[in-house]
Amino acid sequence: MNRKFALAALACTALSSPAFAQDNAPVADGTESEDTIIVTAARTILPPSALPLTIDIIGKDTLDQQLAISGSVTDAVSNLTPSFSPTRQKLSGAGETLRGRSPLYAINGIPQSTPMRDGSRDGFTIDGFFVDRVELIYGSNALQGIGGTGGIVNQVTVGAPKDEGISGRVLLQGTADDGFSKDGIGGKVGGLFQYKAGRFDATFGAAFEKRGAFYDGEGRRIGINLTQGETQDSKTLSLFARLGYELSPTARLDLTASRFELKGDGDYIALAGSRTLGTPTSAVRGDPPGKSAQNRTESVALSLTDTDLGGGNFVSQIFFNRSRDTFGGEVATQASFQDPALAPVGTLFDQSQNRSRKLGAKLSYERAVPGFEDLTVTLGFDALVDKTEQALIATGRVWVPPSDFQSLAPFGQANLKLFDGIVRLAGGLRWENVKIKIDDFHTLAATTFVACPAPPATQPVPCGLPSYGGVDVAGGKPKFDDLLINGGVIIEPWAGIRAYASYAEGFTVPDIGRITRAVNRTGVDIDSFLDISPIISNNREVGVELKRGPLDASATYFWSSSDKGQLLIARPDRIFDVQRQRVEIEGLEVNLRVALPIDGLKLGVGYAHIQGKYDSDSANPDGIVDTDLDGTNISPDRLNLNASYNKGPLSALVQTQFFLKRDFHGKANPDQRNNFGGYTITDASLRYQTGFGVLNLSVQNLFDKFYIDYSSDTRLPTDNLAFFAGRGRTFTLGWDYRF
Repeated sequence: MNRKFALAALACTALSSPAFAQDNAPVADGTESEDTIIVTAARTILPPSALPLTIDIIGKDTLDQQLAISGSVTDAVSNLTPSFSPTRQKLSGAGETLRGRSPLYAINGIPQSTPMRDGSRDGFTIDGFFVDRVELIYGSNALQGIGGTGGIVNQVTVGAPKDEGISGRVLLQGTADDGFSKDGIGGKVGGLFQYKAGRFDATFGAAFEKRGAFYDGEGRRIGINLTQGETQDSKTLSLFARLGYELSPTARLDLTASRFELKGDGDYIALAGSRTLGTPTSAVRGDPPGKSAQNRTESVALSLTDTDLGGGNFVSQIFFNRSRDTFGGEVATQASFQDPALAPVGTLFDQSQNRSRKLGAKLSYERAVPGFEDLTVTLGFDALVDKTEQALIATGRVWVPPSDFQSLAPFGQANLKLFDGIVRLAGGLRWENVKIKIDDFHTLAATTFVACPAPPATQPVPCGLPSYGGVDVAGGKPKFDDLLINGGVIIEPWAGIRAYASYAEGFTVPDIGRITRAVNRTGVDIDSFLDISPIISNNREVGVELKRGPLDASATYFWSSSDKGQLLIARPDRIFDVQRQRVEIEGLEVNLRVALPIDGLKLGVGYAHIQGKYDSDSANPDGIVDTDLDGTNISPDRLNLNASYNKGPLSALVQTQFFLKRDFHGKANPDQRNNFGGYTITDASLRYQTGFGVLNLSVQNLFDKFYIDYSSDTRLPTDNLAFFAGRGRTFTLGWDYRF
């Protein structure tokens, strides 16, 4: 990956920028040049060296190589980013963080997350086949608005065709586990068709993938998470379309649409493992109750841009996005959903579904100040309306009441060049105005969990514990506003050598759905319920960068805090509630890449150390952080090593990730049951450009290492149904043809 620095606000400018010039030659290290890549993540036409925050660009060839290894954009980002959590290899991304906080996922700047009720499916809303590159923005910032407390992961879709006539791409791919098990075979087929005639262009595409069962390093079928959902044993259909028209040499109109649907096949049920014996959760053939976990996302966006409007750059967009995330049901009835008024306790089956609709608009205008060309100013306005609810679809009950969210935010940015560009000052303001509306509602029934006829180790759900309160809650229309600031200084005394320091504030709302559904006492009024107040986080960082000759190196130290942060705390019934406590995080990231004297050979090293603490005194918080953030809320320290070779038609890659051992200390973790033992994974890829497309052979977990994944090792340390192993050695063979 190229390490680039940018002050980013993801204004969906991907729809207006010149198309990314794709290079069909395989590239193992993703070192596409800055002249080729257009950093659409920045709401500015200034060069990356003029901006004080950190951004990584995962180019098309690098992304495709990682997709062949791991299968998803989220996995690709995690593989390449030391400060990103190791993924759960599940449909849910709950607990996956960037710099210890939740990232905002976006497609062409359109937010995929639901601020009111985070279903953690936002990493699976488009197939990577249609993604041209991924732009990673590190650290809390408010330039994109709600949600970017850990950073932003923006997936820029394929651009408009550049050449007249017909062009396109075809992908055929097969995947198998190490034992070539019949039920472990998967496959993918994708097609993209592009046409350009004069000022008009069109792009249409479809991708279908069938995933088989996953197997661990000991040849055991990996366990199924029936509730949160799986990518294994599933089918995915992704559709994409784009229509464009050049109104003038500088103005362009674009309409894009996408639809993504992933459905579990429902062929397996979970078989509990044993943490005591070190046996992971597995899966056996069976028919799970209800509907299999699945998610569906649909988006439409219309953009109008002009790169020379009154001497400045104008970007505007309106978009509509809706999602429906269905969570599966356990083999035994979920105790949280029991209601003696509907059925005897222990006999009622139910499952939940998140439903969200978003309507938004963005616009910005940037130009140098006439008569003072060293000062560049950007003015803009963002609006977002979101309606979200979580229903119980088997009985028609409401778990999270319908919640309306509205955000209106004017903003301004300025960048001043001093001493012929040796020094730059950058900064800005964003006035975030949020309004929330929730009607009166009634929480789920007061009951107790199922009795314990067998030892808890064999029970799929806990037992004998109290559930929700079944209380009436008064709705309300709380309003919040805050003036969020960012600023930084960049010093570049020589070309390719620079340092920067910056400060930025991030703004988001907590998972209000989790908070409201967990109310278990009377007299709560949403208008005065402090637990739903926004999270204001900050990001302070200092960094240095050296890009000269064969050397590409960077180091960044960062620290952040939030007085009323958000923590996911596990209940005994495997459902997570939100606690609002002070959170402090600090970390160090170091990246080094060097081109060796052997033509085409490069070596890379990446390291991230992150430490986070919170105030565990939830009843009477004193503002003193006293307990380490656990694996649900922060990633492990990591060392990445890679070697790549790229010359002529041949490219190869070997990458190793060392997830380092970590103990969690503190007042609220006296027994340290959720400590992490660490593990190491190596992947490899070999690509060859033939005269008729690219042949690719990739191997995930090359040495067939058996390991318990980070989330399972730390997230629910006493739950034998959530003790998942990581994926063992997996082969992927593909053919990629472009015309």
